[in-house]
Order: sequence, then structure tokens, then C-alpha cells
Amino acid sequence: MTRAFSPELLSAHNPGPMTGAGNNTYLICGGPSAALIDAGVGEPDHLRDLDSALARNGARLDLVLVTHGHRDHAAGAPVLAHAHPAATFAKLPWPGEDEQYAVRWRSLADGEELAAGRATLTTLHTPGHSPDHLAFWHAPSRTVFSGDLVVLGSSVMIHASRGGNLAQYLASLRRLEALNPARLLAAHGPPIDDPREVLAAYIAHRLDREQQVIAALAAGHSTVQAIAESIYDGLSPALMPAARENVRAHLEKLQNEGRASRADDKWRP
Repeated sequence: MTRAFSPELLSAHNPGPMTGAGNNTYLICGGPSAALIDAGVGEPDHLRDLDSALARNGARLDLVLVTHGHRDHAAGAPVLAHAHPAATFAKLPWPGEDEQYAVRWRSLADGEELAAGRATLTTLHTPGHSPDHLAFWHAPSRTVFSGDLVVLGSSVMIHASRGGNLAQYLASLRRLEALNPARLLAAHGPPIDDPREVLAAYIAHRLDREQQVIAALAAGHSTVQAIAESIYDGLSPALMPAARENVRAHLEKLQNEGRASRADDKWRP
């Protein structure tokens, strides 16, 4: 009989406006070996939870797989490396960003198969939220560790100023759709047990937002700030920087498609 695939969720204990209740990290144990998906930020409670889970399973941490180089996913790597010096840390390279984390990274590429405990995971390059974003696919259970591609009940920032790309992001969502996953284990929020519905809604939301940006341009709003304020009226000030990044990502996609143009900081249809 096939053993159920049951990764253990360990909170990174970093709640905030952009992280919600905090990042999810996932521990996969199998025999004496364990792998952790995402490194958190080095909070002591995260390390204590990890040590407790490893002891409970009689396992050692051999591998840390990082979905992407944003600080809430990768900043804990040096602390984990100090606590678990035999562990390997692996991610798809992001030159200019990875160097800020004082660990030796093993470089990953799209389509690699990795041993995580007794499980085998396949890397999926899913850029858009960041250029180095990876998801990890467990084919037997049709589970995807989806990083920051989706968050149940919310949306994901496309940080255009730091390598985010909306066209790539939409392609990444469609790549997950094509896998027909049964479950998404996201880096924020609860597990997603209806992936097809959620992924379709995410794509539709982005296309709707694109139409709002086009309408804002047609109404004469010509700056990222003005467009964001017209679309995200009433949004918490703490979230407006993310809204502006999303607008910038939409504008850059429209520009690449020949549907908008920019002169200095002014945009037009």
C-alpha cells in the first residue's frame, strides 16, 4: 500500500501586512532523511518547531529547497545552515540576489528530480512573481508546493521593479493548470484543495485587472500612482506599494504587446 504523502507545515513565525499570518514552510520526512521547503526568516520559534519535528520523526535535515529568493523565503538559510551544517541548500539561481544569503547554494534547473526524504520532487520553473521562482511537483499525490504563485483568498504581488513579469506569471499559472494538480501547498495561507478553480480565478482576475488598467489609461490617468489610486481606491496604505508594483507589471506587459507606450514616467494607450 502506498504511504500517504503528508508534509508537515511549520510556520516561519513572521506575520505582517505582506506575509499574512506568516510564511509556510513544509517538512518532508522519510526514514532518517528530511527536506524542508523554504527557509523562513530565521525566527527562533521556527527553528525550535523544526528541531521538534525532526526529533519526533527521528530524522536529520539533509536538504532545504527554496522556492525563490525573496527574503521571507530565503533569509533564514544562514541560520538553518548554522544549526544544520550538513544540509544542502538549493534554489534556481538569481544573480545579484542570492549573494546576500551567506550559504553555498546548489543550483537547480527546470525539470530536475530531487530526493526529499523518501519522496521524489520535480522542479518546475514558474517565473513571474520573481525570475527564479520554482514550484515542486510530487507526481504520485499530484501535489504542488506552489510557493508564491497563489494565496487562497488573496492575490499575489508581481514586483515589476525587482524582476517580476506578468506575462511569465500567467504562463506559470497555466503550467500548473496543465498538470491538473489535486492540491497546492502554498507558501502563504491554507492548502488549496480545488486548484483548478483557484488557478482559473487567478488568471481571470489578472485579465480583469488588465482591462481596468486599460480603462484607466483611456480615462487619462498617465502615471503608475494615478492608475493605482483609481483602481485600488480605499486600499490600506500599507498595501499600496504592492498595488503600484502590480500596475507597473500590467503596464509593462501592455507595452511589450504594443498596447501601451511610455515617455519618461507618463503612460498612454
